[in-house]
Amino acid sequence: MAKAKEYSNGEVTVTWKPEFCIHSAKCVGNLPEVFKTTEKPWIQVDNSNTNDIIKTVKKCPSGALNYYMNATGNVEGAEENKNNITTKIEVMENGPLMVYGALSVYHLDGSEQQKNKITAFCRCGKTGNTPFCDGSHKK
Repeated sequence: MAKAKEYSNGEVTVTWKPEFCIHSAKCVGNLPEVFKTTEKPWIQVDNSNTNDIIKTVKKCPSGALNYYMNATGNVEGAEENKNNITTKIEVMENGPLMVYGALSVYHLDGSEQQKNKITAFCRCGKTGNTPFCDGSHKK
């Protein structure tokens, strides 16, 4: 698994795991001055305030985007989901099966992966990142 890419404004650091991204463009639609897919780096955290960045990152449906406050170094949201006993499952029209909450994924090779935020599972079988949705269904 590839290491997350990090983008910081000194107060907050946004992390992005490209292999989890399903290209829903919620980030781009909610904060286009920060999330610019045609530029490098594509995440420009200096273009907005920390609170707006956090609100947008929390809307990421795949969990590819996360953040941590630089002062504490703790990934925000992980602890609240760990204590959340309710799991929500949502079927997206022409998209993945979204699972909200903490869960364990057991892979065919015997490995286990912990998910603490949002997990997008492929429903069409076209993903290159089984069992997770990678947006391949859009092609």
